[in-house]
Amino acid sequence: MAWIYGIIKSMRPRQWPKNIFIFAALVFDRQFFHWTPLFRTTCGFLLLCLASGSVYLINDIADRRQDRLHPVKRLRPVASGALPVPAALVAGILLMLVSVGLAFLLARDFCLLILAFLLLNLAYSFYLKHIPIVDALTIAVCFLLRVGGGVLIISVERFSPWMYVCMVLLALYISFGKRRSEILLLEDGASNHRKVLSGYSLPLLDSYIQIVSAATIICYSFYTFSAPNLPTNHAMMLTILFVMYSVFRYLYLIQVENAGGEPEELLLTDRPLQAGIALWGLSAMLILYLWQ
Repeated sequence: MAWIYGIIKSMRPRQWPKNIFIFAALVFDRQFFHWTPLFRTTCGFLLLCLASGSVYLINDIADRRQDRLHPVKRLRPVASGALPVPAALVAGILLMLVSVGLAFLLARDFCLLILAFLLLNLAYSFYLKHIPIVDALTIAVCFLLRVGGGVLIISVERFSPWMYVCMVLLALYISFGKRRSEILLLEDGASNHRKVLSGYSLPLLDSYIQIVSAATIICYSFYTFSAPNLPTNHAMMLTILFVMYSVFRYLYLIQVENAGGEPEELLLTDRPLQAGIALWGLSAMLILYLWQ
């Protein structure tokens, strides 16, 4: 039982909300209340959770020595020794095989996307995460694959390419914020824990964060008046305010509160950030589905 708990914990269920971006195509193509597309997208979400869980297991095996030097990550099951490496490896491989096999039953193209997602994450775990800038771009591409997965599972007619651009920028924004928090937390020992941190500095990361945060708002603004399936009166532009607030709130958290090391924790605990995202989601749904 201890091993099972360790495997589940190492799969990091708290990280699974990242896979919710697979629903973007469903929601923004106005198919959220159609049963078949909703069911297929939900199945895709669960398969992405299995795939990402398998990657986290392999990543914990690869990082176990560095994680033991981290004040928080040293408590992970593999790093602490609670979950033996062979058990974690077998579980990771089995989860990969299951996610790929079930994805093939759902859609052949989605199966190929899951394979690409797994291979890219494995390359990240063993090599790409050690290269400054490339590490953040790889994470952004993984988010892009999540969005693309939603497009492959269902028949999409009116999904704007601006959403892909927004997703890449948002992922970069979060990634650079996480790197900034790690440097602050680990201080002089940052490069010993994570080699790539030696290629960053706080001023450099602050510049990157400012660039991608501004670009995120601009690209989302372009989406609100250029996407083909939005109301012709440009009512979606009303949601820009909530996007701006959420971006600014996250910027406040990482630069004033020195948070951001675990973005999912901020999403689960920070009420103002939750309110900004919830108001954006509610207003976007009302405009997409009720405003004709």
